[in-house]
Amino acid sequence: MRDIQELVDGYRRFLGDRYPREAELYRALAEEGQAPKTMIIACCGSRADPSAIFSASPGQLFIVRNVANLVPPHEPHGDYHGTSAALEFAVEGLKVENILVMGHARCGGIEAFLAGLYQPTEEPGFIDRWMSLLNPARTDALRDAANSSKEGQQEAMEHAAIRHSLENLTTFPCVKERLADGNLHLHGAYFDITDGRLLALDLESGQFQTVA
Repeated sequence: MRDIQELVDGYRRFLGDRYPREAELYRALAEEGQAPKTMIIACCGSRADPSAIFSASPGQLFIVRNVANLVPPHEPHGDYHGTSAALEFAVEGLKVENILVMGHARCGGIEAFLAGLYQPTEEPGFIDRWMSLLNPARTDALRDAANSSKEGQQEAMEHAAIRHSLENLTTFPCVKERLADGNLHLHGAYFDITDGRLLALDLESGQFQTVA
């Protein structure tokens, strides 16, 4: 454990401070199981932790994280689908009431995607195929930000990734069914790591607005 001493030190702080304050909650979660109302699909980057951003308690959020907070379309074939499996478990098993797709500023995956680092080849890597999910959204995003700076174009692509993931969510039969009966709601959000601002997506206008 010497190579990860900072994790050991962090665990000791948790055990000495936070766990005693929330021990009863942890015991209840162990005995009764989890029942989160919200699923968050977020980027796996180290700078935008949903639990920290939303000051969440244990058991409050069901979180899946991947590169660039992407949701693939519903594709019922034989490959492994970590994000799709988590989504199905959250909707059908946990009966979550909300799904929030949260992106963030200065996303390294999207920066690399825009720089053309992920290209189709004869034998594409996992990340190449994963980031190709953004290809349908790229044209519109860059067209809308054609006169913007490089930073502005990246932000437009980061916003587009959230909208595109929300569109893909609606291709899942379990999501469509619960949306139709009003028992599930979709949301989009964008966290700016430079100043801590959180923007919420207005689903009707497609625009992001700062959360007061």
